[in-house]
Order: sequence, then C-alpha cells, then structure tokens
Amino acid sequence: MNSMSSAPYELADSTARREVLTLLASIFVIAACGLVYELLIATVSSYLLGSSVTQFSVSIGVFIGAMGVGSHLSQRVVKHLLGVFILIEIALGIIGGASVALLFWAYSEGVLYWVALYAMLFIIGGLTGLELPLLTRLLKRYGTLRTVIANALSFDYIGALVGSLSFPLLLLPSLGMMRTAFLIGLLNVGVAVWNVRVFHRRLRAPYGLLALGGVTGAALVAGFVFSLQVVSLLEQHLYEDDIVYAAQTPHQRIVITRWRDDVRLFLDGNLQFSSTDEYRYHEALVHPAMSLAPVVENVLILGGGDGLVAREVLKYKTVQRVTLVDIDPRMTHLGRTYPAFVSLNRGALRDRRVRLVHQDAHKFLERDAQLYDVIISDLPDPNTDVLAKLYSVEFYKLVKRHLAASGIFATQATSPFFAREAFWCIVKTIEEADLHVAPYHTYVPSFGDWGFVLASPHALPVERADVKVPTKFLNRATLREMFVFGKDITEVPVDVSTLDRPTVLNYYLNDWKQWESPLSR
Repeated sequence: MNSMSSAPYELADSTARREVLTLLASIFVIAACGLVYELLIATVSSYLLGSSVTQFSVSIGVFIGAMGVGSHLSQRVVKHLLGVFILIEIALGIIGGASVALLFWAYSEGVLYWVALYAMLFIIGGLTGLELPLLTRLLKRYGTLRTVIANALSFDYIGALVGSLSFPLLLLPSLGMMRTAFLIGLLNVGVAVWNVRVFHRRLRAPYGLLALGGVTGAALVAGFVFSLQVVSLLEQHLYEDDIVYAAQTPHQRIVITRWRDDVRLFLDGNLQFSSTDEYRYHEALVHPAMSLAPVVENVLILGGGDGLVAREVLKYKTVQRVTLVDIDPRMTHLGRTYPAFVSLNRGALRDRRVRLVHQDAHKFLERDAQLYDVIISDLPDPNTDVLAKLYSVEFYKLVKRHLAASGIFATQATSPFFAREAFWCIVKTIEEADLHVAPYHTYVPSFGDWGFVLASPHALPVERADVKVPTKFLNRATLREMFVFGKDITEVPVDVSTLDRPTVLNYYLNDWKQWESPLSR
C-alpha cells in the first residue's frame, strides 16, 4: 500500500470509519503489548539477577531508547506503510513471544545472557518505536493532523495503562512469565491478521501476509500450550536437582527440587533450605532467642511460610500463641499440605496455636498492636529493593515497638564470610534502632558460614544461653561458640541502611557478586 490514496476519506463512509477504528484499536493493542514486553524483560532479569530497581531501570531505559531509534528510522519508510506495519507486528509477535524462553536459555549458557538481553531490548524496543509513527501517518488520510495526533496518542497512552495494570494484576499471577510472552506475541500477530482482513484490497500479496501470520500464530499457540514443559526444560538447567514443583505467584517464583532424600526450596532462584541440613539453620535462628527470653508465650514469626521455624518454636511447651506472617498464601499452603514440607515441619502449620497472616511484614508491624515475647525474622536476604526495606532502621524500630519489655528479636542476617559488609550493616542497622545486639554465626553446609543477630531493649546475657528442648545440632557448648568471630569475619566499618538509602542492598550485591551464582541463598 502506498499511502492509502491522496485525499482524506470522509468518515461518514462506513468503510472509512471501519478502517479508522481498526487503526486506532491497533494503536491501543500495540501500546499494551509494548508495555508488557518492557515489564516482562525486566521481571525476567530481576528473577535471574536480583536487584529489581537496577534491572527495571536498565531494561526500561534501554527499551525506551530503542523506541526512540525506531521512531527516528520510521521516516525512512516511504512506501507500503501498512504492509511494513503488518510485517513489524508479525516480527514482534515471534520475537516478543519467544523472548522469555530465549532469555532463560541464554542465562543457562552464562555470558550469552547479556547479549540476549540487550538484543531483545533493542530489537523489540526498536520495532515498537516504528509502529506508532507508521500508524499516525496512515491515519492522516482520514482527518486533520491535530485530530490524528490527539486520537493516536490517546489510544497509545490508554493502551499502555491497560498493559501496565494487567501485567502484575492478571497476566503474571495467572499465566506466569513465559505464557504471558506467548500470549502477547499472539496479540501482535492478531493485530497483523486483523489489518490484512480490513485492508486486503489495499495490500500487495494479502494472502501471503495471512499465511505468514497464520504460521507465526500457530507457532505461538504451540508455545503457549507447551509453555509449562518449555519452562520446566529451561528452568531445569538452572538447578542441579530435578524440579518436582514450580509455581509463579504474584509475589515470587517458587521452585522445589529433589535429589534422593534432599528436598530444596528456592524462591526467585535463591536457595531457602536443604532438607539435609536445614535443622542447623533453624535451630540456630530460633533457640538462642527462645532460651534467653524469660517468657515465651506469645511469639511472632516474620516469613517462614515453610513452617520450619514454627516447628522449632512449638517445641517450647509454654508457647500459647504463634503468629506467622508470610506475604505469600501459596507458600503457607505448601507448608500445610505439601507432603515433604509437612514431614519436615511436623505439621507445625496445622497446630491450633499457629495463626497465619498473609501480609507484607512491614505493613503488618505498622498495623498490629500486640506485644510479643519473641520475634523471629526468617525473611529472604536483602537482594532486592523490596526486601531491603525489611532490613532498614525504620523496620527494626517497628520490631522494637512490638517487643515486650523483656522480649528478644532474632533474625537471619546473611553470611558474615561471603557477605561480610552486608552482615555487619544489618548488625549496625539494628543497633541504630536503639536495640542491644548480639551477632552470632554457625556453619550450615548448604549455605556455608551463616550469620544471625539477637536484639533486645535490654542487654543480652548470651553466656546464659542454653538449649532445653530436643535438637539435632545445638547444645550448650555449640550455642556459646556461635558468638565468637574469627579474624576474617569480624566487624568492618559500614553505614546503616534506611528506607531512603538502602545501603544493605548495595553491600549485599557487591559482596556476593564475587562468590556465587544467583541460585545461592
């Protein structure tokens, strides 16, 4: 198609109205698709690499820059505008639809990921940038420039809004990343086919375009239908053991692996526990606080949806009430029903003394009015900005507000060996919240040397710590040894972490970068 004739069509003509509505609806759909592609690529990078602020900022910035390049290049298209637009939609459909699968594959190959990431951002962003200028020029044949620009931008912005809202609220939780990509690719191809049908008399080789769209659409449908198998195949490369359960929730990617009797839980690619040695971690996290607290009747657990912290807490007969706050209902459902978890936690989440609350830990502490004898934080490491807020001065001040006068707080605090600055940042940040601190550590084979912190409004007599409940690892001697640090992991100068300045995130990412892949805790 050249430029759709020389003179503007009268909108009173039903054919012209249909064509205008088709072009405007195309703008709406492609704007939503483009926004979802941006968010998908950023989400995949956050899942694989951590640091959501960095990944979203870089991905969206590069994507928008590529859109600018594409928009600039659109002026070089002077003939067959609609035919070029239809080919762009088909190309976007196949490339964008396969983008998540390609990124997962590239990540399993190592350095190829960065090549694939920026190639996706430039190609999809560039093609997206070409779309609107072409459609605007096509619409110019139906009205004044003022009207065309206003209508085109209105549909573009509203489409972007729909895409931005549907991705986190509907698409990601219900379909997951890979199915969402294939579905959005199908929408692009659908736009192409729709335009061929409406404008077939104005196109060269419309049947060839329909055939190309049909083949591409069929490939995307196959990808959508078999996406779970594709995800399993590609994700399996990220884990050493067989994946026996995987689910995408609105909050995180949950993966459970098994090798012989070793069951492992991963959240967003980060190891949370191995069944072969989890007792070392959970006994170390729970029993120092529980043994030192003069009263242990009302206990708050932040995180710990797998039920393993609750298992250790419920060993104390004086415990009357346990409130477990985990943001993800799927996680606590697994803790209550998944056979391997129920076996490990001994049915702790089914105990009548345990109350489950599905809420962000920070928001819970802001709204809750109770005081607790012991508060235990088993939250994931501060490897994203969202998690870093749970290691801030403001968060620990909320914790202090909920501690009884003789109460004790215990938290996991990453590794003093692998993430030395991050560990001592957490210690100093808790201290900044006007709490007395007692850092300690122990060896967990799956994690290495792992750190924890005790804190309380009063001084902590750690020399009195003892274990008077059944354990597999801890005894009085090993408990006391945990408070001794060797030369290579002693305190280093660090800044505190706040909501406004989450320094713990920077320390954490810099510390771990030199040691491990994102599959470690």
